[in-house]
Amino acid sequence: MGLPPNYFWAEVKTHYLTVFALLVNFCISLLLKGKGNIVKQKLFSGLTVLFVLLKHVGMGNYSIKDLERLSGVKAHTIRIWEQRYNIINPQRTDTNIRYYSDNDLRKLLNISLLNNFGYKISRIAQLTETEIHNEVKKVTEADQDADSQLAALTLTMIELDEERFEKLLASSILRIGFEATMSTIIFPFLERVGIMWMTGAINPAQEHFVTNMIRQKLIVAIDGQVNAANESENTFMLFSPEGEYHEIGLLFTNYLLRSRRKKTIYLGTSVPFFDLVDIYNVHHPKYIVCFITTTPNGEDLQQYIHDLSGNFPDSIVWFAGNQLQRDKFEFPPNAVLITGLQHAIEKINLISTATSSKN
Repeated sequence: MGLPPNYFWAEVKTHYLTVFALLVNFCISLLLKGKGNIVKQKLFSGLTVLFVLLKHVGMGNYSIKDLERLSGVKAHTIRIWEQRYNIINPQRTDTNIRYYSDNDLRKLLNISLLNNFGYKISRIAQLTETEIHNEVKKVTEADQDADSQLAALTLTMIELDEERFEKLLASSILRIGFEATMSTIIFPFLERVGIMWMTGAINPAQEHFVTNMIRQKLIVAIDGQVNAANESENTFMLFSPEGEYHEIGLLFTNYLLRSRRKKTIYLGTSVPFFDLVDIYNVHHPKYIVCFITTTPNGEDLQQYIHDLSGNFPDSIVWFAGNQLQRDKFEFPPNAVLITGLQHAIEKINLISTATSSKN
């Protein structure tokens, strides 16, 4: 009923891409366990083939509103650019509704980025796709604001371009530092990734591609910090509940604490409740940091808040993560809701200032 003629195949592709993502994760796990250069070489080859297939399968069709949301270019402007400059050529349903392909989205993101850098649309329209791509590389390698870096990172994710992603991150870290890069560029970028993933604009492998690269950067940055052995008074225990596997926010909080010379006990994701009790009885941390992005939820989440706070009444329990922002929950006296990244930084800085004044 008015759907694009290849709508069914777009749905089929989505299922294939999910399978591909599982295969990628399987190859990575084998790679970590593999012994010998031949085994590792074959696994790298397998990963390369999978990513090439993923890159060319695509996710399918977008409405003009999808393009507006993902590119930041108003639908009215897109229509004008189509009519005056023929920069993209949408297909139409049998009821004459526009829909756009992955290539259309990539091209519009490139054009939007150049336009934001002062390139006139009339000039961009005269460039070939190769010339547009080269101009984009040129401007994204120069100093730029957060919005431009956001657009550039989005393009590298869509194209699975690891080299450019690394270069953009390294350039930003050199210019404004690791913490500012994470706060002003990476977390806003991850919010965009979340929206694109929920709307089907990117596939699971593209989302895993960027989150794994960011995760690697965080682990390296954490390793460069000293875990203060003499900070027993302000020890932090960080974890996510069993079934919760999102780790970027938890890792960055660990980095923030370590960079301010706080002692941390990092337990990672999907930690069973009874393990927390055993570790708590050994270390008695003053602060417990719990990140919840998807699991648990609803009534189970409210019960988890009470159970965690009640079992560790002598500690201050920080609850953070998107799941906690979606509803109103009751928090016991020793529990604190962290409302966002800036709130977390402020709380950590206050503790650091208080500790410094004592010394």
